[in-house]
Amino acid sequence: MDTNKTILEAIALRKCLEATYNRQRIRLAPHILYTKHDQLYLDGVTLERDGKPPRELKVSAFKLDGLGDLALTAHEFDLQPVFNPDEERYQGKTLFAVEMA
Repeated sequence: MDTNKTILEAIALRKCLEATYNRQRIRLAPHILYTKHDQLYLDGVTLERDGKPPRELKVSAFKLDGLGDLALTAHEFDLQPVFNPDEERYQGKTLFAVEMA
């Protein structure tokens, strides 16, 4: 499946993604796809890293080029309160984001 289509589907349906990033297997709740320096980035909340929950839930930026073995999962996620779509870094650069309703 096309990477961008997988990401858009995950954001639209609030489904988690699994991927390899920096040689670690992660499960993340993708919240927003945007551009930075003409590169695609995905910000999301990491829910699992190498099978273990993170110490704290926070929004992390993932460069799309760095996400390997990307797969859509059946796991749904709730909108994370740590995500703020009004942050300056997203202004005028957002391609797609979770519905805030």
